[in-house]
Amino acid sequence: MYAVVIALSIITSILLIIVVLIQKSKGGGLSSTFAGSNQIMGVRRTTDFIEKATWTLASIICVLAILSAFVMPRTITGAQSRVKAAAPIQVEGTEYATPAAPVEEAPVVPAEPAN
Repeated sequence: MYAVVIALSIITSILLIIVVLIQKSKGGGLSSTFAGSNQIMGVRRTTDFIEKATWTLASIICVLAILSAFVMPRTITGAQSRVKAAAPIQVEGTEYATPAAPVEEAPVVPAEPAN
C-alpha cells in the first residue's frame, strides 16, 4: 500500500510540474496561444481549467503526503536501535591495558645569573 501511495505522489507531482510550466505569470500561458481564434474551451475557460487543475493536484499531493504517514511500514520498534552493532575491530599489536613506560626526567641545569 505504501508503494502505491508513493507512486501516486510521484505521478501527481510530475503532472503538477507540467501544469505549472504551462502557465505564465500575469495571465499569459496557454490562454495566450488561443487569443487569435475562438477555440472549443475559449480563452477564459482555458485559464480557469489550468488554475483548477493546479489547485486540485496540489490538494491531492497534500492528501497523499498525510496518507503516506499513516501507511508507512513500521518494522522498527521503539526498543530496537536503528544502528546495527558491528563486531569490535581489534588492531594487531596494540594493547591498551599495558602501563606506559616510565619517563626519565631530564637533569635540572641551574640557570646562570643575569648580569
